[in-house]
Amino acid sequence: MWDWFRKILGRDSRPTNLVRGSLGEDSALEHLRARGLVLLARNYRGGPGEIDLILRDPECVIFVEVKTRSAGGWLRPAAAVNLRKRRLLSASALQYLRQSGNPKVRIRFDIVEVLLRDGKVSEVRHLANAFPLEGNTTYAV
Repeated sequence: MWDWFRKILGRDSRPTNLVRGSLGEDSALEHLRARGLVLLARNYRGGPGEIDLILRDPECVIFVEVKTRSAGGWLRPAAAVNLRKRRLLSASALQYLRQSGNPKVRIRFDIVEVLLRDGKVSEVRHLANAFPLEGNTTYAV
C-alpha cells in the first residue's frame, strides 16, 4: 500500500525496527519455503497476539515466531520468546485453528532467528519445535 510513497522518497520511511522485522520475516519465509513448507498466513492477528508466519508441511501446521537481531548480540534472538510471548502465541494459534474449523492436524511452534550484519541478512537459524503449546490448554489431533 505504501510502496508508492517509499518510491517517491527513495527510501523506506517506516521505523527501523519495522524495516528490520519485515526483512527478517521475508528471509525466514524464503528459508522455510526452500525446505518445502507452504505458507498459510502471514502476520495473523487473532486472540491476544500476532503470529508472524503460519505454514504447513505434510505432517503438521507450524506457527512461526521470527526474531531479527543484529549479529554479535549477547543473547540469542530466541531468548526474547519468553513465557508471556509463548502464551500469547499459543492463544493466537488456538484461535487460528478454531477459525479453520479445528482441523485434526498436529501443530508445532518454531522460532526462526535472523541475524543481520550491516543491514543485510548474514544468517538464518530455524529452531523447529522450539516450545510446546503453553497454558492450561491442549489441542487434540
